[in-house]
Amino acid sequence: MIITRFAPSPTGNLHIGGARTALFNYLYSKNQKGKFLLRIEDTDKERSKKEFETQIIQSLNWLGIINDENITYQSNNIENHKKIAQELLEKKLAYKCYCTSEELEKKREIAIKNKINFLYDGKCRNIQEESNKPYVIRFKVEHGDTIKLRDGVQGDVDIESNTIEDFVILRADGTPTYNLSAAIDDKLMNITHVIRGDDHKINAIKQILIFQALNWQLPKYFHIPLIHSEEGKKLSKRDNASTVEDYKKIGILPQALRNYLLRLGWSYKDKEIFSDEESIKFFTLKNIGKSPSKLDFSRILSINEYYIKNMDNELLKEYFKKYIKEYKNDLEDKYINIIVKNIQILKNKSKTLEDIYLNSNFIYSFEENKDDYSEKTKSIIKSFVSELKKINNYNEVQIKELTDKIIKEYKISFKELGQPLRMQLTNSAQAPSIKDLIQILGVDETLNRLKKYI
Repeated sequence: MIITRFAPSPTGNLHIGGARTALFNYLYSKNQKGKFLLRIEDTDKERSKKEFETQIIQSLNWLGIINDENITYQSNNIENHKKIAQELLEKKLAYKCYCTSEELEKKREIAIKNKINFLYDGKCRNIQEESNKPYVIRFKVEHGDTIKLRDGVQGDVDIESNTIEDFVILRADGTPTYNLSAAIDDKLMNITHVIRGDDHKINAIKQILIFQALNWQLPKYFHIPLIHSEEGKKLSKRDNASTVEDYKKIGILPQALRNYLLRLGWSYKDKEIFSDEESIKFFTLKNIGKSPSKLDFSRILSINEYYIKNMDNELLKEYFKKYIKEYKNDLEDKYINIIVKNIQILKNKSKTLEDIYLNSNFIYSFEENKDDYSEKTKSIIKSFVSELKKINNYNEVQIKELTDKIIKEYKISFKELGQPLRMQLTNSAQAPSIKDLIQILGVDETLNRLKKYI
């Protein structure tokens, strides 16, 4: 059975690159009728926070990326990690290193001065006698070998073992390092395919060495090119659009972000929009590109606009209400109800849920227009009010007859009627049509706003 995993560290909100990695793992496991597992790598006690773990899980669930079994916490496996480290030590596949951090720092400074890469020189590699001094445990890398990384995305990579230092697997305080813990957990979880960012390629080499030393069957590795910013730089958490939360805050729908991430470095023919079912059906690891993907915010907005316009209105209403409660929680329920009731109108010209909220501000934060008009315009508005008073409830046919009558009576264009009415009703020239405004505000509120003017 195919088993994939996503293994985030809860040291910050879910990064957009991590979300794509999780999505690829999830889709491949579903495509292959396998399992997708979630492992929280929480061994860094100082930086790991429960709030970030919660946020990561909520973001994954929001995107529809659901793990198939209970979450694995790396911290629960630390004793297993230590046990394996001791096993490697006993088999002389690892050794105790008594070098102090000060010693290593001096050697590192010399390497930097000589403009060469610093590699631990193996000073303690062949020490036979035990010492009472503090020590770390280093994995013993066999020199003169070629380490093969068979990467399903990047192709086969050969690394000379001489370029890999004897790396630490157990720190001086007895805690395991990342590469030891990740390798052991992948084995314990029976992971068959490790799909992750290509910044982990050097980690893959070290993890392969651990697997081979313990005679474990290697998982298959797939290293995905990283996501770059629009400027072509590696996307970092300092960028304004680097986490899933950044996109939720501006009202990007989960379907849109998921669809965008799916197409970021992966393709299927010329298809752009995928339903959840289609993304599972068509996803394969063969179609992942080898080059970094560049984030295109305008494309995200375009896809989001597509979903806003084509999504069932009842579902869109639910997303909008959740968005408002989470990010605009000062908006009163009576205004929320007016907006969702008229979502079909208000979603026009909106690329995000935040746009719908902002485009509806004439409903919940109306400020009276103070502009003065010509006597003719004032007379037109007064006539409009007089005619509208004759209508008890909104009726599109009656509203059209009313506007046609005013236009004919004053021999004006529709713009000469619509523009001042729109300004008086919304204090903005960018607003829905007059008939839509009357429908949204209701006849009574429309009259109320126009009466204040005249």
